[in-house]
Amino acid sequence: MYGIKGLCRAAAWFNKALNSDPKRVAFLLCKSVCHGFGHVSLALEFKESSVKCLVVLAHPLENSLCRYLSDETVDHLSSKGYEVTVKDLYQDEFDPVLSESERQSYYENRFDVRRLNSEISQLRETESLVLIFPTWWFGFPAILKGWFDRVWAPGHAYNHASDLGAITPCLDNLKEVKVITTLGSPWWVDVFVLWKPVNRILKIALLGACTKGCKLKMLSFYKSEDASKSRVDGFVRKIRAQF
Repeated sequence: MYGIKGLCRAAAWFNKALNSDPKRVAFLLCKSVCHGFGHVSLALEFKESSVKCLVVLAHPLENSLCRYLSDETVDHLSSKGYEVTVKDLYQDEFDPVLSESERQSYYENRFDVRRLNSEISQLRETESLVLIFPTWWFGFPAILKGWFDRVWAPGHAYNHASDLGAITPCLDNLKEVKVITTLGSPWWVDVFVLWKPVNRILKIALLGACTKGCKLKMLSFYKSEDASKSRVDGFVRKIRAQF
């Protein structure tokens, strides 16, 4: 019925599933056997249930701590069965500057997506978003801020109200956002002096306006300029435990 190629694909997905989520495999196996579908439907169902995950990295250096943490995070999420796509903003030479035509179209019937079609489609399809970046001056790197300005666009990430009142969310697919950021400051400056500005912007301004019920989990690596191997290893263990 399925042929050799179909069985081979099913076997490959079964092996991946078994390594990443054995409990899920056991559940689907019982379900498949009970319904007489066999191992092919098990593999296909596991494939369909994988979470589309977009990892956005924003750091200019190849040997940065952020890039190392990104690699570790991608490996971890892939092992859990996430369907991971990495968008390296610097490597892709993403232009963070909102163009004149894009700004002019902000309140028109359609936002100018001519230079952003692929990026906006990618965001709309994402179920799990991972942001990895350094916190500079207690804010986002300019290239990541520009990604928000241009890609989280009206008509796609949110809708303007007809009376220019509160905007309404459009990113219905986005269910979780995981954030990894590095800071040079100690934790108490971020928490008690600045009141965690990056966390507040993400939670209230972006996710609060553009999503419904999206969960935010943020991990911050403080005093990153003094990052010993033991501290980094401990932070990676925290990523694996909490993501």
